[in-house]
Amino acid sequence: MIPQLNKYNFHFPDPNNANEDGIVAWGGDLNPTRLIHAYQNGIFPWYSKDDPIIWWSTNPRLIMELDDFKISKSLKKSMKKFEYKFNTNFHSVMQNCSTVPRNEQNGTWIQSETIEAYTTLNGMGIAHSVETYIDGKLVGGLYGLSIGKVFCGESMFSLVNDASKSAYAVLIKHLKHWGYDFIDCQVPTEHLKSLGAKEVSREYFLDRLKKVNFDDINNIWEIDKSLI
Repeated sequence: MIPQLNKYNFHFPDPNNANEDGIVAWGGDLNPTRLIHAYQNGIFPWYSKDDPIIWWSTNPRLIMELDDFKISKSLKKSMKKFEYKFNTNFHSVMQNCSTVPRNEQNGTWIQSETIEAYTTLNGMGIAHSVETYIDGKLVGGLYGLSIGKVFCGESMFSLVNDASKSAYAVLIKHLKHWGYDFIDCQVPTEHLKSLGAKEVSREYFLDRLKKVNFDDINNIWEIDKSLI
């Protein structure tokens, strides 16, 4: 039986005891403290509209070692046509991620309460967005959480070719510069694997996470133009 979370405390079951699908628990809420505690324990929410909140720790897990990112010549060229910003339109990035269709995905897990909760985390300096613009118009981007020196990627969107991949490349350059360890990409996708992400076991992922200093958080998040 899958454990139900207690609404009045933020304790999670051991993610090593997730079921064969990777489900750790269900229920609870998206209180910012609960969300931070979840990510610190390698757990994330993922659920459909009108369903209870489902908390996951998948096996295998997808991670991106920052040195493994594959940037093609064509992407390097595309990157020059965009302007980049951090955390300027976080709410809009999430809204676009919830509505813009993506390959390998039907529908969205990003509900209105999800946007509200993660926008609160953005105000706390925990959640961040990387945005791409053309002529002042938002055309792509991504968002995720800084959990110590691990960036937990959540979702991305693109309205023009290479807009989200360019945002991802800029993110990785800054994370390397800031001394981050890796990106948690969560659920394996062919798209992210084509960019250099790799599948690892849940056990390996959780062991890596245990070594993270969660008090070591970069709250500056300013664009360094020398890295673009």
